[in-house]
Amino acid sequence: MEIKTATFTLSSPTIEKCPQDFRPEYAFIGRSNVGKSSLINMLCNHKGLAKTSSTPGKTLLINHFLINKEWYLVDLPGYGFAKRSKTVQQKIQNMISSYLLMRQQLVNVFVLIDIRHSPQKIDREFIDWLGESSIPFSIVFTKADKLSTQKVNESVKQYMESLRDVWEELPPYFVTSSEKKTGRDEILSYIEKINKETLSE
Repeated sequence: MEIKTATFTLSSPTIEKCPQDFRPEYAFIGRSNVGKSSLINMLCNHKGLAKTSSTPGKTLLINHFLINKEWYLVDLPGYGFAKRSKTVQQKIQNMISSYLLMRQQLVNVFVLIDIRHSPQKIDREFIDWLGESSIPFSIVFTKADKLSTQKVNESVKQYMESLRDVWEELPPYFVTSSEKKTGRDEILSYIEKINKETLSE
């Protein structure tokens, strides 16, 4: 897939305020500081599209970006950001879960995992919740350029194997680096494939 246009559409505090059309939506979510904004900018070939920040946890709303006038890339707030107050944290959690559970246009969630770290409880709980809620998702390992190829392969294998205690069928996964544009073609091809399947239904 070639991305010809990528434009910010709107930021929404609730699902009711999201775009009212029925284009397919692909949501990106992960722990704060996982490299989400950099990944979105890399996928769209647009450096300033999603706001990158040295302060994690800046995304507080549901952000819609219209891609090729055909589908939406949705930037969701990060989970597990300790410096937010309990009230703000709960509000964001409610917003995320209502979007993921109720948004009919949502066709896939990309869950971002920092490849440099061992499996984190908060990521695992979120992944298992998506499965229990029958929400289609894929795992995106970020920051692959920070490790050797061998270490990347080992980390990915270890992570995916750790899911087998609950998961009979493992979710699809992608290995990415925003710096080197690794994984860009694979993710965009995957989106293109789902779009074609969605349109043919």
